[in-house]
Amino acid sequence: MAREDKIVGTSEDLPRTSWERVNDKVHVWPYLTRLEFMCAIIVTIMLTAWSILVDAPLEEPANPSATPNPSKAPWYFLGLQEMLVYFDPWMAGVVLPTFIIIGLMAIPFIDVNPKGNGYYTFGERRFAILTFQFGFLVLWVWLVIQGTFLRGPGWNFFMPWEEWDPHKVVALTNVDLPYLLGFRGYWAQAAVGAACILAWYAAIPAWYVWKRKALVNVGVVRFAIKSFLFVTMMGLVAKMVLRIFLNVKYILVTPWLNI
Repeated sequence: MAREDKIVGTSEDLPRTSWERVNDKVHVWPYLTRLEFMCAIIVTIMLTAWSILVDAPLEEPANPSATPNPSKAPWYFLGLQEMLVYFDPWMAGVVLPTFIIIGLMAIPFIDVNPKGNGYYTFGERRFAILTFQFGFLVLWVWLVIQGTFLRGPGWNFFMPWEEWDPHKVVALTNVDLPYLLGFRGYWAQAAVGAACILAWYAAIPAWYVWKRKALVNVGVVRFAIKSFLFVTMMGLVAKMVLRIFLNVKYILVTPWLNI
């Protein structure tokens, strides 16, 4: 009892565990700033050496009479070019990249920590870190790598050990998901496609009702925005899987809009 009422002044007044708990923080300057500065110097040296030792993959001057096969965009646009395989141009070039960029920027502000600001460890921000890494590494970096190294002549898919054969022909028969499910009527396909999309996004209110007590600190608005971005991001993956394995082109087919 005497130890609990005592005002702590030095390390001798505390057990070792309590003293470590009091002194578990350090100043940003010079400790963190110095470490970040050294990391920046090391990365700069590595990039400089890489740029000197490895030549840029420049091709011959453009020839209007000879179209290269495959005709690829610059590497930083290959992710968008790869998404064109799975989505319409307005979706792959405008809507989805906008959602990806805005969603990745908004994650730190939407996925708040009840303990307050300054908690950035994996244990404290598991959802935010995993979502950001998945959106950036899988939906952006991996698509760039796939478009660069795995897409050959005719924009066909080649495994790393396969030779890029310009005569390779892959016969594909793309179908819409409602047609694949056996619905042949035009309006029936539109209704089934709309039902599939609504069912996909119905996971948002269902999850909130199921985990309402655990999500009380998040709030309805934050949860709705975060869940919409997450479900939309996973919808990209689901559509890619359907396109690769079942050659599904559209989910929703209407007289005015195809998604």
